[in-house]
Formats: sequence, C-alpha cells, structure tokens
Amino acid sequence: MSDTVRGTRGRGTRRGRGSVVLSRCAAGVLAVALATGCAFAARWVVSPAPGHVVITPAVTIDPSTRPGPDSGAMVLPVAGDARAALYRLPVKGPAPLTGYSRAQFGPAWADVDRSGCDQRNQVLARDMNDVRLRPGSRCVVASGRLTDPYTGRQINFVRGQNTSSAVQIDHVVALADAWRTGAQQLDQQTRAQLAGDLLELLAVDGPTNESKRDRDAAAWLPANKSYRCNYVARQIAVKTKYRLWVIPAERDAMDRVLAACPATPLPST
Repeated sequence: MSDTVRGTRGRGTRRGRGSVVLSRCAAGVLAVALATGCAFAARWVVSPAPGHVVITPAVTIDPSTRPGPDSGAMVLPVAGDARAALYRLPVKGPAPLTGYSRAQFGPAWADVDRSGCDQRNQVLARDMNDVRLRPGSRCVVASGRLTDPYTGRQINFVRGQNTSSAVQIDHVVALADAWRTGAQQLDQQTRAQLAGDLLELLAVDGPTNESKRDRDAAAWLPANKSYRCNYVARQIAVKTKYRLWVIPAERDAMDRVLAACPATPLPST
C-alpha cells in the first residue's frame, strides 16, 4: 500500500508502521489507527457514532492478515470520555460459560502483533523500569522493577523458575468474563487478537492477579484506589473495541468508580 491512501470520503495518511489515519469524514474530523496488515480498497465508508468509529464492509479487510468479527465490521475505541463510552456499551445478562477454555483465545502469549517478540515480554518491557534483557536476546526480559498498579507496591522482577511469577500479565478483562459477555460470538482469530492485545494486557503483582481470577468490576477492583479509574476505563476500552457487553451489576460498579473521576479518558492504544 502506498504512503497515502485516497478515497471518495476523505484523505488518508500513513503514520508509522501499520497505521492509517482517516480524516475529513462527512460528519466531521475522525481519526482511527488500524492494526498492521490491513488491505484497503480505494473506497471506504466511515460511519461516525458517539465515542467510536464503525468501519463498514466498504473497507476491504483481508481476513488472512487482519482478523475481525464475523460481521465484517470492527469497532475501535476513540480517545474521549470513558464514562460516556460506558453508557454506549450494551447492557445484557451474562451468557453461559458453555464451551469456554483458554484455548478458545489462541496460544498463550503468541506474537499476535507480529513484532518479533511475544506479548508477555513486550508487556514486561513496557510496564517496568530498569529493564534488562537476557544477554543475546532482543526480547526476553531478565529483570526489572515494577510499580504494581493494583497494589502500589514496588516489585523487583528477576526471571527464573521460582521468581518469574512475582510479576504476572493480567488480562484486564478476564477471558472468561469476555467469553460470557460476547467473545464466544467472535471468530477464533479475533479472540486471539483480543487475548494478545496490548490494551488488554498489564504487568501486575502475581498473587493479586491470581486472586482476581475471572471476576469483573462488580466483584473485583484494585486495592490501589488511585488506579481504579484507569482500570475501569481500560476495561471499557477493551469491551468497546471487541464489541462486548457489560452486565447490569458490572455497569453500575464501573459507573460508581467513574463518578469520582468523570474526566477519565478512554484509552485508545
């Protein structure tokens, strides 16, 4: 694809590897970054809706390189108010966990973004300070220091059979929770993309991650109250991106958290 993509609805400019910014839409200026590997036709239709952008099938997405929901439309979070985005999420009861397994979301820590490094090491390197890589490796994190967002504690991470579990990678929206709020309706590739999405992954205190299990915001929030707004906003962004819903108690819990911080933005990357 050339550096500049043009269409009948506006103008697109390539920014960095694998991202395209579409602007000048009929309803105003919109921007959306698409993941690496999209194949575009010369035309597109972008339908603006409050807080998100729906790319309709007028955009040709090559399913071999860019997994998407079965419907052919992908909803991507746009920077904005997390509380407003919460109000736009569908509210339904939980679906049964019938058929759920970790394998439904693809291999653990697969390099879904094709960066050359697995997702676990990417997140460790992103979230920790004083990171040191294993000698001779460009990916494997040997040590670092984490300020744990869930507890506020400082954790010294050292890679090893008996020490690596001190820092674990949390799926911010637990995969079982994702399954019972819509992920079972996604195709296998999209579920794998969800499980490996850097928006969905966070390096945290190991025992705290284990205690969270598969609970949603109605049943579990970080002990570190100063992080709760960002935590809930991140869950909303993941659920927006992958078209999941919230159950009533979860929606109410998120709303109570965000009532204390109404200006919390919706993460988009």
